[in-house]
Amino acid sequence: MEIEITVLTVGPIQTNCYIVNQKGKTSCFVVDPGEEAQKIAARIEKMGLKNEAILLTHGHFDHISGVKELVSLVGGTVYALDAERELLMNPQLNASDMMGGGVGLEPDVFLRDGQCIEVAQIPLRVIHTPGHTAGGCCYYQEESRILFSGDTVFMESVGRTDFPTGNSRQLLDSLRNKILTLPSDVVIYPGHGPDTSVEYEMANNPYA
Repeated sequence: MEIEITVLTVGPIQTNCYIVNQKGKTSCFVVDPGEEAQKIAARIEKMGLKNEAILLTHGHFDHISGVKELVSLVGGTVYALDAERELLMNPQLNASDMMGGGVGLEPDVFLRDGQCIEVAQIPLRVIHTPGHTAGGCCYYQEESRILFSGDTVFMESVGRTDFPTGNSRQLLDSLRNKILTLPSDVVIYPGHGPDTSVEYEMANNPYA
């Protein structure tokens, strides 16, 4: 399976939004449309794709603020982990209040840890990775060795844990026992910054 990944950097905190499709197929899904929904929709249209789903790695404002507008523009079923329900729906918890525009969001589908789903004809496994938030998760495409990690891990770093529901012990456990135990050739697409790999983070991440 050949996966095509288009990266758009959106919003004031430079969040990575991913448009993902299987090469030769017209369906796609979007990971973490944090802002600039019109920009994301325009790229989907330019690529001749039809959006099937929006996958959320966690509920912070810089990953969810563009969801409602994007759905109105291109459609798509919204997915998030069940453990993130409260943070997604509460503007104080998801920090959108302090940015001057409260955002509350209820996904269409709540996922469970370990659940396997198929979106845009691409199978994915949901991995609960608490720590940055209580209900943070990653989406793993095993055949293509691709992981969308949200803010659990970045190149040579990890997500912060001082926002509501964050927990540093859980974050380190998620990194060491759920992400870095994946095959070394897995490419990691994080919520901010450049892509990396399990092999690289094993050797260079100070939290590993």
